[in-house]
Amino acid sequence: MDMKLELVAVPVTDVDRAKDFYVRAGFVADHDHAVSDTIRFVQLTPPGSACSIAIGSGLSSMQPGSLDNMQMVVADADAARAELMERGIEVSEVDEQPWGRFVFFSDPDGNQWALQQLPDYAAGARDA
Repeated sequence: MDMKLELVAVPVTDVDRAKDFYVRAGFVADHDHAVSDTIRFVQLTPPGSACSIAIGSGLSSMQPGSLDNMQMVVADADAARAELMERGIEVSEVDEQPWGRFVFFSDPDGNQWALQQLPDYAAGARDA
């Protein structure tokens, strides 16, 4: 049985501020729909990803900023860092580890993201 992760809820305080941040970071705004007076659904997809995030109101009981270490894979940590900086996103230095090269950033609520450049020994996993 195949299972594909399609959507992850990201809890935020201010939907418009978070949407602006993620679009500035390069995410594509796929949907923004007010379902009712209490529910708003905004779907954003990182470039090249098959999985999207959902921000909004009335979507989750998680506390804004409670996501820790959402991780995405990038081909080049230095290039990803440079692009985020050009887009005005505050981002860490590249962190070199035996299991990859990492860049970290947080959204305005403090939800934490890691971008990982896989090590050379994982080239088969990266290309899959």
